Amino acid sequence: MKSNIILFLLGALLLGSCRPTDDEKAQARLQKIEQLFAEGRYQATLDSILKLRADYPKAIEARKRALALWQEASLLMTQQDVGKTDSLLQATTAAIPKESDRFKRNMLGVKRDSLQARYEALCGTVRIIRHKMKAK
Repeated sequence: MKSNIILFLLGALLLGSCRPTDDEKAQARLQKIEQLFAEGRYQATLDSILKLRADYPKAIEARKRALALWQEASLLMTQQDVGKTDSLLQATTAAIPKESDRFKRNMLGVKRDSLQARYEALCGTVRIIRHKMKAK
């Protein structure tokens, strides 16, 4: 009787150890995330990482790799936004002296100030992301 119980427990242990780990289950999703990142689809990359974190909370190695991809995608996406904001800021600043209507000139000044604040905030975000990436 004891030997039957021991054999049963050993069999259950062997069957349980053959199941894939969370990291193994998450590998397909992680490969898809890496593909999205390689294609330059940074927002989709971030969204997929959020889903991976929710679906596989115990997949430690996959989550570590996903964190590195999160930082890289966030950095690149923010840098793209800095470039667009800088272009708009320069165009708006150049348009102010050319505008003869006082109201329109004032509205361009408001737009310039708003773009300047956004530009500075984005640059701060880039600095923070780079600092966190170096801290690893």
